[in-house]
Amino acid sequence: MRIETQCLHEGYTPKNGEPRVVPIVQSTTYCFDSTEHIAQLFDMPTEYMYSRFANPTCDAVEKKIAALEGGVGAMLTSSGQAASTIYGGTINLFGVTLKKLGIECIWVDGDASVEELQKAFKPNTKAVFGETIANPALSVCDIEKLATFAHANHVPFIIDNTFATPILCRPFEWGADIVTHSTTKYMDGHALQVGGVIVDGGKFDWNAANEVSQEYEGFDGSKGKFADFINPDESYHGVEYTKAFGPMAYIIKARMQFIRDFGCYPSAHSAFLLNLGLETLAVRMKQYCVNAKRVAQYFKDNDKILSVSYPALSGDKYHELSKKYLPLGSSGVISFSIKGGRSAAVRFMDSLKLASNVVHVADIRTCVLHPASATHRQLSEEQLVAAGIDGGLIRFSCGLESVDDILADIKQALEKV
Repeated sequence: MRIETQCLHEGYTPKNGEPRVVPIVQSTTYCFDSTEHIAQLFDMPTEYMYSRFANPTCDAVEKKIAALEGGVGAMLTSSGQAASTIYGGTINLFGVTLKKLGIECIWVDGDASVEELQKAFKPNTKAVFGETIANPALSVCDIEKLATFAHANHVPFIIDNTFATPILCRPFEWGADIVTHSTTKYMDGHALQVGGVIVDGGKFDWNAANEVSQEYEGFDGSKGKFADFINPDESYHGVEYTKAFGPMAYIIKARMQFIRDFGCYPSAHSAFLLNLGLETLAVRMKQYCVNAKRVAQYFKDNDKILSVSYPALSGDKYHELSKKYLPLGSSGVISFSIKGGRSAAVRFMDSLKLASNVVHVADIRTCVLHPASATHRQLSEEQLVAAGIDGGLIRFSCGLESVDDILADIKQALEKV
């Protein structure tokens, strides 16, 4: 099936007499006819056992997203932050919270050369992480370059594909190993549920990568960076993930161990709402791109605007990378800086009538946000500059209204600046 058809049909195929639409299985609990059956599931939870692990409604949506991305498996989470994205919240996660847990994150310019990347890489580095389209700078990741770099150093490349979605870019086709999304954004599209997803490409060789890192010693004395995937997991009666699950070792371990321990699994109802968004994702993404390109051009041509970032625009710094990785368009999100700085940005945003001033992005309705005051408020001035954010920067998320109405709203707001 082509991706437009997959949006509608993957993940769930009703049997004779069953509901056509994915049903909501609103239950935490599943019944079994023997104690022995349950005992086997605690050794190897490969069936629905308890909805903190898996749920039939969530499972259907996970299978659909895995198919859309071209992965071997997926796992929903209760938020995009639980799946992980590099925006204001993740800067805090990587720079503060993980640091308290003894995990160091090294920040590197996404446009850095391979030589510069290699200088930042440490013997105990375990992964490389990036975003397809960064929020809110709208830089485009050179996925192939970073994947090749990560693999040369025997670690996986993890990428957040939230803004692009698999409709505009499929990172596994360029060498990525793990894809994350905030499903709250375009996948849902209607501002109905908070969620995230992790998708496993199934191609990273955990055994080989562990073998070449034998000098690395874990806190438990295990040898190799990825010993947890190879050595017996005592919390599951000695299961060895790569041996038992092959290409799905990563996503199964994530479900059997981390979802079990941290409990960040979504409700069936949330997954049901997410699926409704996924069914129209292909149609919506194309129209977002059409609307945003016209709006971005309008901003570019307006003398009250200092600069515009939209990779699909000719002349944009990331236009060539956009043509390579995002040939159908670069989403509905535009970043622009207005002349007059923070005060002018606030005046413009408060004058909008159609667009909503909200802490959200990638909705069917047009919405705006001032990153320096909101999502990136915790950053210092130096960090804001490093993230490509100034006081006049506005993140403008085009919705699916008539683009003429969106432009009319922009025009009347700019007249008040």
